Amino acid sequence: MTADILLSPGTGYDHWAPGEQVLWRYRGNATDRLHICRPVTVVRDDPEMLAVWMAPGTPCVKPVLADGSSIHREPLETRYVKPRTTRVGQWWGTGVLKLARPGEPWSVWLFWEQGWRFKNWYVNLEQPGERWSGGIDSEDHFLDIAVAPDRNWRWLDEDEFAQAQAVGLMPAATAERVREAGRRAVGVIQDWGRPFRDGWENWRPNPAWPVPALPVDWDRPAM
Repeated sequence: MTADILLSPGTGYDHWAPGEQVLWRYRGNATDRLHICRPVTVVRDDPEMLAVWMAPGTPCVKPVLADGSSIHREPLETRYVKPRTTRVGQWWGTGVLKLARPGEPWSVWLFWEQGWRFKNWYVNLEQPGERWSGGIDSEDHFLDIAVAPDRNWRWLDEDEFAQAQAVGLMPAATAERVREAGRRAVGVIQDWGRPFRDGWENWRPNPAWPVPALPVDWDRPAM
């Protein structure tokens, strides 16, 4: 494993090798408490890109309401004010390839349908990743962008972005920085810049890679 470091431009660090397993984690908004953890397999790790694969069947930690019910079934007006806990479940999708370029306040995820028919890119606006010995930590910023194979794009979760501001999870200054990051991401999409032009939709995982396990101490402090 590598030494602690921020995933930021101009900083040298050792790299994980393809096939190594690390954790991709998110803190809850306006808190230091980790509430999302996804064990992933490293595809590529160099000064230009961290690419990881979340395989089907991966055990993941996700936030739920204190009574165990799904957050997304809760009305938007109370979704971010009710007490929460975490639950371990499995990723039942076809798998997700996640790409993080150094210093960018977003990551780009690729989704496929069954049979490896490419579905879409997903731009997850987030805090630039903080790299540590066991993986990478970030904070989700609610607002997202979906990009279709024909390069058309659309905003996602604008209602959640607005509600997070209304209940105090995101100060106005932070929200404006997130909006600006989104506009810059849209510029990359419109120019068909990296990583969209790099052919990642044709990538396939090594069939010998096992599904990573979720460690008992998945929420251990970054070291």
